[in-house]
Amino acid sequence: MTSRRARRGAAILALCLASALATGCGAFGDGSAARQGPSPAVVATQPVVASSAPVVMFLGDSYTVGERGRRPEDTYAAATARLLGWQPVLGGRGGTGFVAGTRIRQSFGMLFESQLGWRPAPDLLIVSGGHNDWPYPPRQVAAAADDVLDRARKRWPTTRIAFVGPLWGSQSPPRAALAIRDALRKVAQRHGVPFIDPIAERWITGDRRQNTGNAVRYIRPDGTHPTDQGHRYIAARLAADLERLGLARPTVKN
Repeated sequence: MTSRRARRGAAILALCLASALATGCGAFGDGSAARQGPSPAVVATQPVVASSAPVVMFLGDSYTVGERGRRPEDTYAAATARLLGWQPVLGGRGGTGFVAGTRIRQSFGMLFESQLGWRPAPDLLIVSGGHNDWPYPPRQVAAAADDVLDRARKRWPTTRIAFVGPLWGSQSPPRAALAIRDALRKVAQRHGVPFIDPIAERWITGDRRQNTGNAVRYIRPDGTHPTDQGHRYIAARLAADLERLGLARPTVKN
């Protein structure tokens, strides 16, 4: 009787494992991760263990967490996590920046403290912003960015950090935005943090309102925010850069 129960238990376990591999696990949001999961051959040779998936936190503006009417799980940040098999934590708020939003929506420094800084150390922190800071003096923005990175380093000494410069809805940002981008690049250099520059890499080309470049497909009619396809495209570009930098499968420093 005991051996019969053991065989029955083994059969049930095998069925459960087969079902899990067929349907995918850890799907994020609407379940698209399960539909777009690795092929059976990849799953069979490289099984994904949920507990070993890197924990990656994002801190950003509406590009990262979604503008009004968009769900956070539909943004480039969540799409990047799906592509790379991460456990994401999205922090930030639309209209914010290192200085922007200080009085009303809260700046990145305030949002870091209220949304992320009290959590256990992630494997990777991605700070993505600067778009809303273009009306402010570059020195003021740089000082605020310095403060955010200092807070993260002191709170999580072993966490890896990546800095993504301003995302823009066209290939020709105003000079003020480029000045902010340049100031943030210097901040990243001072902290020894890799800086990813979507403007210089021309993630977005042309102009949506002029019906030119890839902005026609990837940017909404407001000329600023990505379409659903645009978020997935930005995720692919970011994932490729992180792969190049050796951060696609991050672990905390020893």
